[in-house]
Amino acid sequence: MKVDKKEINAVVLDVLLKGSPDDHRSGFKREPLVMAVGTEQFKLLELVPKKVEINIHERVYIGDGERAKIERVKRRIFYQDLSQVAKLELPFVVEKLVLENEQTYIQFFNKSVPISSKLHMLHLLPGIGKKLMWEILDARGKKPFESFADISQRIKGVPHPETMIKNRILEEIEDPDVKYHIFTSK
Repeated sequence: MKVDKKEINAVVLDVLLKGSPDDHRSGFKREPLVMAVGTEQFKLLELVPKKVEINIHERVYIGDGERAKIERVKRRIFYQDLSQVAKLELPFVVEKLVLENEQTYIQFFNKSVPISSKLHMLHLLPGIGKKLMWEILDARGKKPFESFADISQRIKGVPHPETMIKNRILEEIEDPDVKYHIFTSK
């Protein structure tokens, strides 16, 4: 389970040069906005950019200290607050972040534990039931997994483990009623 901490970097999902369409103030009072997702805990954020060019899918620094392209983090937002463009870009960005941090998610397969006597962390991944869970636990007991390719080669029922993880992350982001957050923060 993720420990809630501050995001350091984010990936841009959408750039709203004229501000939010929900902002009913006159045009000159609106400030431009950037909708982004954090790279560590997948927090959805609304950022205020500096007067520089920012592109979709660009990684921006939002931590403490001097920021090159972002003036400030305005607020944390929910999935329903995203623009249509941001909602469309989110799955591509999440997939890219999962592939970039492959070893983090391989460790999830290697070190996941039971949550309760009837529920295992592996059950939270879409498509994994009891039979597949036991197959994964047996395989990792013989030798820890080394990559997504290793998982899909050794476990025939898991042809694309990276897609399972991406789908779980999207479920945690999109559904505010998800009980367990294993890859995102609440």
